[in-house]
Amino acid sequence: MSLLAPSPADAQRRVGLRRMRVLALALLVLAAIVYAVTLRHETGWLGYVNSGAEAAMVGALADWFAVTALFRHPLGLPVPHTAIIPKRKNEIGRNLQDFVTENFLTEQIARERLTAARVGERLGLWLAEAPHRQRVMAEVVRATRAGLGRMSDDDVREVIEKFLLPRLATEPISPIAGSLLEGVIGEKTHHGLVDLGLEQLHDWLKDNPGTFQAVIGERAPWWSPPWVDDKVIGWSYQQVLTWLHDIRITPNHPARLALDDLLARLAQDLQTDEQVMEQAESLKVRLLSHPQVPETAVGLWNSLKGALEVAMDDSQSYLHVRGDELLEHLGQHLVEDEEWRSRLEGHLGEAVSFFVNTYGSELAEVISVTVEQWDGREASERIELHVGRDLQFIRINGTIVGALAGIVIHALSTTLT
Repeated sequence: MSLLAPSPADAQRRVGLRRMRVLALALLVLAAIVYAVTLRHETGWLGYVNSGAEAAMVGALADWFAVTALFRHPLGLPVPHTAIIPKRKNEIGRNLQDFVTENFLTEQIARERLTAARVGERLGLWLAEAPHRQRVMAEVVRATRAGLGRMSDDDVREVIEKFLLPRLATEPISPIAGSLLEGVIGEKTHHGLVDLGLEQLHDWLKDNPGTFQAVIGERAPWWSPPWVDDKVIGWSYQQVLTWLHDIRITPNHPARLALDDLLARLAQDLQTDEQVMEQAESLKVRLLSHPQVPETAVGLWNSLKGALEVAMDDSQSYLHVRGDELLEHLGQHLVEDEEWRSRLEGHLGEAVSFFVNTYGSELAEVISVTVEQWDGREASERIELHVGRDLQFIRINGTIVGALAGIVIHALSTTLT
């Protein structure tokens, strides 16, 4: 199979090449006819015409030879230094590779072109239009869906068991957990979670008094009369509900303060107390080595995956709405915030520079590798098809310039003799 498959434009190029060849050949034939007609008229104005026609033929033939020698042996004769492209295509490919590497794939040129392109501003204006943002979201959804489709449960389980869990088991977690907990306590972020827990516990106890009575009743003394147990349990039930309600509505309740103090000490001990740190790491290892952990992680992944797929299918879901808002906000920032836009373009410039400096030569190597795979004769024909039409102007110009040079030389010869 040919590596140089013809394109639809090749037919048009072939017609243009043939037309220019005919024109160049016609000028040569015209010069030969004029030369033959004026051959015996070496004086007067016909002498100038004869000399011009003679020189035109020489120029036309010389340039025909030069152009033809690039692609094949003229007249099929193996003249030295002809059929240059078929014979030296590999060397030409390597030289072209060096030329592209040294003059195009450079950090300076890449940065200049990136700056001139105004990528940040143009991207911002592009994202300002809703259809464009929808297109971006569609591509993100398509890529995400394809990625999710290629990740089976076995693949996820293998990643968790062979990479994630062993890595977490060897990575010290106590200092990180302590620092994170310290930040949460300092910013009082946990209060919302405490309020939610108290609310859920209060509501559950309120809706399940029988369960509370059964649990407490099992611990009542055997000798205690049932009516006394009912009184004590009922009173205890009301006290627990009241206590939980008081904690919920009182920001500075002693129980809340005690919990904050406990969490603060735990955060500090996780970072400084060797014994607490060792216990935390031991608990982490036991938890991660439990056989149910991978199954639970896979189950969580499937739940997340299912929710994500449902959100991707619904164009009105929070995923799509929030994604559109983020893209619109990004576009607005790129257009209006010059500092933000400059920072983004600076990062792009660094990325492009790294790519060019690291992989530029390897990218340009595609040229020489591709050229080496071409068949010499076929490559010559295809290159001639692309540039041969313009090269025919060399033959035409050679004919015209040759004619003018012949007239000048004849004029000088006449003047000096």
